[in-house]
Amino acid sequence: MTSQETAVARPAERARVEPQVAAALKKPSTLLSDLGAQLFLIIMSLIVLFPVAWIVAIALDPRDITRPDSLLPPGASLNAFQRVLTEPLANNVQAWQALVNSLLVAGGTSLLAAIVGATAGYAFSRFRFPGRQAGMLGFIVTQMMPAGATLAPLFVLLSLVNIGDFNLRRSLIGLSVAYASSALPFVIWNLKGYFDTIPKDLEEAALIDGAGPMQAFLRVIMPLSLPAFAVTILFSFMSGWSEYLIAWTFLSDPDKFTLPMLLAGMVGQYSSETRWSDFAALSIVMSVPILVLFFLLQKWIVSGLTLGGVKG
Repeated sequence: MTSQETAVARPAERARVEPQVAAALKKPSTLLSDLGAQLFLIIMSLIVLFPVAWIVAIALDPRDITRPDSLLPPGASLNAFQRVLTEPLANNVQAWQALVNSLLVAGGTSLLAAIVGATAGYAFSRFRFPGRQAGMLGFIVTQMMPAGATLAPLFVLLSLVNIGDFNLRRSLIGLSVAYASSALPFVIWNLKGYFDTIPKDLEEAALIDGAGPMQAFLRVIMPLSLPAFAVTILFSFMSGWSEYLIAWTFLSDPDKFTLPMLLAGMVGQYSSETRWSDFAALSIVMSVPILVLFFLLQKWIVSGLTLGGVKG
């Protein structure tokens, strides 16, 4: 090879070799960053899971203590779970009865929030009317308020609804209405943001094909909005499932007590009066429906949370 050919070949060879050298130099730093990220995630997972393991250890420990010696205490048994599922607890209420009441309240909350939130979110997304922006800002302000701030007006308003011997405030239906009113600001914002991502052309095509506005909404918009409705159902269900302050204020009949009320009633004035193993066991039982619902809806939840915030 002549010197001229060698001079021409060297830049081409260098062009092939330099990216490989650069990649080789970057590999150690990339490996270290990946290891650091994995280590961070493992540590955060342990921090999150440790309280759960602690509660499980308390439920398995027959000594009714809040600080078990280990995550698998000596003499561990499932007696606490058997007691809370078969024996009457606070106010002589059975856990299964409170479980049914909680399912009715949380399910009613999800249904009301989904129906009202869908219609309101669709109106804010598709129509332009006076007070639209002020209404959306009002929802944000309402979200900033704690749930207890609406306790007094809800108590007064629901107490006014009487049909014979039926009083709305003292019923599970009234409790669902109260919870749904607290969940609606988030539901409307989430659904409105998701409806904004759906092209109006799809509705117009349905109208041209002969569908009415309601049919276009039910057959076109709602099937495309399943991720947003999954988020709505989950968050509304959780708000109705875990809240007890409003329930404790509204309900007076033990037969209508929910699981959070039953759990709060198990705590005595002094620590020695509380059966902590039973308390922990009921806490674990109470978390199961939420976990089941989450795993049923998880394939829609992530897209519903992300796309719902694309447009405001």
